Amino acid sequence: MEHKGTKILQTERLLLRPWGADDAEEAFAHWMGDPEVTKYLTWTPHGDVAFTHALLKIWERESKAPSTYHWAIVLRDGDVLIGDIAVLRADEYQERGEIGYCMGKAWWGRGLMTEALSEVLRYCFEEAGFYRIDGAHAAENIGSSRVMEKCGLVREGVRRAFFRLPSTGERVDLVERGILREDYFRSGRL
Repeated sequence: MEHKGTKILQTERLLLRPWGADDAEEAFAHWMGDPEVTKYLTWTPHGDVAFTHALLKIWERESKAPSTYHWAIVLRDGDVLIGDIAVLRADEYQERGEIGYCMGKAWWGRGLMTEALSEVLRYCFEEAGFYRIDGAHAAENIGSSRVMEKCGLVREGVRRAFFRLPSTGERVDLVERGILREDYFRSGRL
């Protein structure tokens, strides 16, 4: 594995690019302040755009490190910021990382997150040399389940009442998924 960092990636409909602090207002308006989007995430909605701005300043700085894989998801048509995708905890020795993502609800159900995740997986396996990408989602989060399944992440297990939702305090089952390098190449995604 060779860390490649947050390079600009493109798909048919999307541009994946590093974050900038000037993305704060759009990110806050489109999903970071939306309790429906953050319902199953590890964080609660941002209370105001100042918090989002401060966070994106950190992300902008971190994006310069070769071991950081964190993209803003932008619609190429209209240059609209619609979401976030990252490989968290990229471990060079284990050659693995964990995927995390979210998208504004105005763009749900269009296959856009599947398109973004497919491109990130391509980059991780074909260019950066990852061996494994993990993912996890609340069992009730059907949308995230479908995205991971379409992208080839195999259901590996369920941790019962493992995750406490910050949004509600409710304990939910966590579905764990993963895809190996050989799974990716065997799938014919090249």
